[in-house]
Amino acid sequence: MVCDVTPRQQQSGVGGTGAAAGTGVMSDMGGMLSITCPPLIGALVMGVDFDAEWCATDLGDYRPCPYTYEMYPCDTLPSLDEALFTGEFQWLGGPGEVAADRAAKLRLVNEKLATEGLRLPDDFVTFEVSSNFWGALDGVSVTGCWSSLSEPLPSPVEPGAFLVRFFRDQQDCVLWYLYLRASGEVFVVNSHLDYEFEYEMRDSGEFEPQSDLNDLAAQKEAIFWCAPSFEYFAYRFWLENRIWRVVNGEESASLDPEMQEYLHHYEITSQEV
Repeated sequence: MVCDVTPRQQQSGVGGTGAAAGTGVMSDMGGMLSITCPPLIGALVMGVDFDAEWCATDLGDYRPCPYTYEMYPCDTLPSLDEALFTGEFQWLGGPGEVAADRAAKLRLVNEKLATEGLRLPDDFVTFEVSSNFWGALDGVSVTGCWSSLSEPLPSPVEPGAFLVRFFRDQQDCVLWYLYLRASGEVFVVNSHLDYEFEYEMRDSGEFEPQSDLNDLAAQKEAIFWCAPSFEYFAYRFWLENRIWRVVNGEESASLDPEMQEYLHHYEITSQEV
C-alpha cells in the first residue's frame, strides 16, 4: 500500500474550537466520565501551522486514486453542512447505551490529560462511549481501518500539545489523532507515523525509532491537519466510504441525495479544469 504524504497546502489557524483546557468539568452520557482539569499556568497560545491534507482513497471516476491512499488538499474537498455537527451524531441514529468498558478506557486517558490541563473533546467522548456509534467507522471502512485508542502522546513539534491516536489503517499506512493544544483548541490530524511506537522505541534505549523525534522540520512535515473536529472527520470518512461502495459496485443501492450532492462538487470541478 502507498500513501503519498507530499505537503501541498498550509492550514493557518488550524483546527476548530474544542473544549477549553483547564475549565469546568467534563461529563459523558450518563455522567460516567467526570473530570476537572487544573488551571494552566503560562499556557502556550501560539501554535504550529500544519499542511492541510485529507488522506483517503478514490471515489470512483469522480476522484481517482493511483494507490490505496492519496493526499487530497483540504481546500479541494466538498464543503460540509456545519449544522450537522452538533456533537450528537444524529446522522448515525440514536446513541444507544453507554458502553462501560469504553467509558473506563476514556476515563484513564482523561486522567492523564488532566495533569496537563487538557481533556478529550465532548463529541469524541459521546461517540466512543455509545454502543451504537463506536465501531461505525470500522464497519464502513473500505481499506480495513480500525479504532485504536492510545494514551496521550507529546506533540513532537509543539510544547504543551498532545496527540491521542483513535484510528489507524490496517497496515499503518496512515493513522489519525486528536491534536490537543494547551489553548484548548482540538482538531484532527493524520500521519504515517505511529507516535506511540516512536516514543516506545526511543524510550526503550534498545531500538531506534523510525523518525528523528528531535527533528522539528521533519516532524512537522509528517503531521497533516485534516478536520476541525472529531465529528467533522467522522462524517466525511463515513460518507466517503459509503460512496466508494456504491460507485465501485460493492453495493446494489444507488447514490442517495447526500452522496449525489457530495459527488456533484467533483463534477463541477472537473468541468472547470
